[in-house]
Amino acid sequence: MDSKHMQIGEVAARTELSLRTIRHYEESGLVIPSARSQGGFRLYTESDVARLMIIRRMKPLGFTLDEMRDLLAATDRLDASGGPGAPDEEERAALLERVRGYEAAAARKIEELQVQLSRAEDFAATLRARLADGDPTADGDPTAAAGPTRG
Repeated sequence: MDSKHMQIGEVAARTELSLRTIRHYEESGLVIPSARSQGGFRLYTESDVARLMIIRRMKPLGFTLDEMRDLLAATDRLDASGGPGAPDEEERAALLERVRGYEAAAARKIEELQVQLSRAEDFAATLRARLADGDPTADGDPTAAAGPTRG
């Protein structure tokens, strides 16, 4: 087997995606294995891993599979620059504008997530304070929680 190719298990370990998720992305047309082994196993390249990492980073930001597909198609076309079938200047400008739109959407979603995280941290702090108020050992007296002594 070519050392440049990886089987799906190695790709799953490197991307921290499940085998099922990688197969789902293949079925959705987001990432197609670069080759198949003689035994029919999926084989991936570093480029395929990079593509999966883009998908993995988009998912928690709430991008849909269609949005992921659209962004990947735009970046694929941009990557073709300089080669045969490269986009002309007008198409390149349009592709860059599409990518800028996704960057702006990602920035907005990150801001929303930061607000949610801040609220979650405030909530956890409220619970910690509540627990400290109800915990007699919180003031440093370890015998207070032992309860009454019999004598």
